[in-house]
Amino acid sequence: MYRTEHPEPQFYRESYECLNGIWEFAFGSGEGRTDCALDGTINVPFSPESALSGVGERGLFTECVYSRLLHLTERDLESRLAVHFGAVDYEAEVYLNGVRLCRHEGGYTPFVAELNPAARAGENRLTVVVRDDVRDNVPSGKQSAREDSFGCFYTRTTGIWQTVWLERTPHEYVRSVRFFPDAEHARVGAEICTQGEGELSVIVRYQGRTVGSVSTQICFRKRVDIALSEKHLWEIGAGRLYDVEIAFRTDRVNSYFGLRDVRYEGHKFLLNGKSVFQRLVLDQGYYPDGVYTAPTAEAMRGDIERALALGFNGARLHQKLFEPRYLYECDRAGYLVWGEYASWGMHYDTLDALGIFTAQWREAVERDFNHPCIVQWCPLNEVWEDLDDKRRQRDVRFVEAVFALTKVLDETRPCVDTSGGYHGRYTDLFDFHCYHTPERMREYMHDLERYGKLTMDTLYPPMPEAVYDGRQPTQASEYGGVAYVAGGGGWGYRTSSSEEAFVGDYVAMTQLLLDCEKVCGFCYTQLYDVEQEQNGLYTYDRRPKVSAEGMRRIAECNRGIAAIERASADAESAEQFAGKIAEEDSVCTAIGK
Repeated sequence: MYRTEHPEPQFYRESYECLNGIWEFAFGSGEGRTDCALDGTINVPFSPESALSGVGERGLFTECVYSRLLHLTERDLESRLAVHFGAVDYEAEVYLNGVRLCRHEGGYTPFVAELNPAARAGENRLTVVVRDDVRDNVPSGKQSAREDSFGCFYTRTTGIWQTVWLERTPHEYVRSVRFFPDAEHARVGAEICTQGEGELSVIVRYQGRTVGSVSTQICFRKRVDIALSEKHLWEIGAGRLYDVEIAFRTDRVNSYFGLRDVRYEGHKFLLNGKSVFQRLVLDQGYYPDGVYTAPTAEAMRGDIERALALGFNGARLHQKLFEPRYLYECDRAGYLVWGEYASWGMHYDTLDALGIFTAQWREAVERDFNHPCIVQWCPLNEVWEDLDDKRRQRDVRFVEAVFALTKVLDETRPCVDTSGGYHGRYTDLFDFHCYHTPERMREYMHDLERYGKLTMDTLYPPMPEAVYDGRQPTQASEYGGVAYVAGGGGWGYRTSSSEEAFVGDYVAMTQLLLDCEKVCGFCYTQLYDVEQEQNGLYTYDRRPKVSAEGMRRIAECNRGIAAIERASADAESAEQFAGKIAEEDSVCTAIGK
């Protein structure tokens, strides 16, 4: 088994050639091994820690080497030859025939190796040398820095874990495109970068019908604005997508966008100007057989469908940069997403932390800018350490710097500076994490609704920046965390001893959030168990944790009308809303089947 589908449907060329499959592989450094065969093999793009890789080694190793042969023709050499890597964890050096082509740092973002300087007709040896030590000061998310998994830290991912592919393009080609949808006026802006200058053509289609186009001259960079003759909004459960064909000289690229607007106004989250309650679930993107890498595109769709079946309308994609293919499935499904980075592993008070993190976060935002499903950025998670006041202050300023960078990179979406923890002076959303009992949660909701404040001293050390002042929109971006395993066992923040207690706990906590007029969304921890963390609604292998009746009660609670929706003058009626959600769930679960 290996993945053959195109990994980036938003930037597709016919010249795509998948390089997934069996590569030569060895542990250790690449010294003396950049132009020769290796002893073992591995199934790319699955990491050596995974069963699907064929290696299944979960030790704490820090170096490994990949190699394979590429056959190139004389005609190939006339084109620009580029090998794309979706993600390699953590530091990668790429060689062709022993010649070093590039180096990339960051385990979650894509990069390209230009082959032409070292390419020749016939057999060429492509080698990737990887260094990855999760004990260093690097973004590593939930990857365990110990030999074993523990608590909320899981199996590591080393090396190549997303698709590798080869493209043959003209030497003058389209480098990138960024879309700026204008839902109100049925227009879209397209900022296009090219290598070279010449004639540019952009055609927009909806379900095969041409609804807009433009032709112009371009010299390396240009923004074009296109009026759309048909207006189809991207909405929850209705991922209406416009197809785009970009032609520059002899290069052709296919892409898409969604027509939608997202923002906060007062205490509300607005999608296309309408108040929407974000019913999110935490998804960590782990798979029993693939670890970080989904075994198939169907497995990605399956997780979205399971969430929709339980009445969720989106997910916070937690401590990992998910594959673009997964975001494509979210785009199609009309599924709300928080785009997050794997910020854990960083020591925010060190001198090099800001440079390391911001460089990678910039690449992440640039990669995912065009996905309509991403309605909010969330670069950091739980930046809070019980340290001295001076170090806390540095943490806060780090948070503020990352928020400012995010707003420079993308003015079209809101951003929460950090999910839980030391909020800075500037954030579009004040969120909080609460793993307490329903009784304790009730106290927080009472303070929030009656006094316009949150007293979170038990969660975070008191800092002026972490105090809610009553003005910002508010969301519980993590709550629950209740471990439940029939017969006992499993790790969680709390434990339920029976199905009835587990479901009752869920309903009580969720209803408190739905009933608070100051809360515009929630995110339950979590959709499915991950290894020893047993606080999901499904097991790690994606089976329901409770009976059909229990799952029905959870779904029914999630679909309940939130107080902030009832209070919204422009919201649909409760009956209309409930019917719409039920209808959209039915439609979305059929997508891709």
